[in-house]
Amino acid sequence: AGKRSPMAVCMCQAVLPAHAGPRGQLGAGPLLRWMDAAACLAAEKHAGVSCVTASMDDIRFEEAARVGQIISIRTKVNRAFKTSMEVGIKVTVQDVLTNTEKIVSVAYATYVAKPVGAGEVELKPVELLSAEDHLEHSLAIERRRIRLGYVQVFQKLMQESNKEGDFYTCEEKDAVSTEHTHVQSTELVLPPHANHHGNAFGGQIMAWMQTVASISASRLCRSHPILKSVNMFKFWGPSFVGDRLVFNAIVNNTFHNSVEVGVRVEAYNCEEWIKDQPRHINSAFLTFSAVNDKGELLTFPRVKP
Repeated sequence: AGKRSPMAVCMCQAVLPAHAGPRGQLGAGPLLRWMDAAACLAAEKHAGVSCVTASMDDIRFEEAARVGQIISIRTKVNRAFKTSMEVGIKVTVQDVLTNTEKIVSVAYATYVAKPVGAGEVELKPVELLSAEDHLEHSLAIERRRIRLGYVQVFQKLMQESNKEGDFYTCEEKDAVSTEHTHVQSTELVLPPHANHHGNAFGGQIMAWMQTVASISASRLCRSHPILKSVNMFKFWGPSFVGDRLVFNAIVNNTFHNSVEVGVRVEAYNCEEWIKDQPRHINSAFLTFSAVNDKGELLTFPRVKP
């Protein structure tokens, strides 16, 4: 019904056992990789040059996909700014037996055009063909404003907290220390982990973050956590083939039926590795829930930092 944007990309993927977690559901890691790949294809289709992931807006997962179902990922450039653009991502799952389709996630990612040589790429405006295109184009500028303001507010809060030195202490007797939820993992970036211009693939980094965060959450709930959202995912710098990536995850807090895990990613080349001079390339906050064998939500204990 109507023309499809020329900058749209559609990717379909069957959910195989290799993609699934212990409960037979699609793991968040493979899905995040597919989302980033599809969004990058749309960005590069518009830019005409290589593009890199700058950030992902808060991602919410509404539906779980299972082995045998089909994942469809539709992406399109909503608006181009000077050197960056917003790409909308819509993920749906289709059951081949019932032919029903449900929304898994709707997300927005920012990509930056990577110029060839020293010059800058000035992106062309997006061609708007439908009422939906016009609406998303208008909303993209507001989302960008909120995005930039969100980072500034968060940084201000962190600075004020550090000055005051007023740290939260939990007085509850049954509160569990978060110390045992700290998980560290080191990954070597190999060619299969890189994108087509030698940088570590953003979707792969997201998948590694999800793995280490899931282990951290599992130490508190003693079950298999289910990823519900990824928040404040932003790249502060690139990493390359040959880099060592160190992932540190720890439970920040619990909220009755959910838990937030913070993950920090630092990169080292060979020289930096020897000198212990890390580059902070990414941080994010991942929220999990957990269910028992009957599918009932588990309650998380209160924690003390």
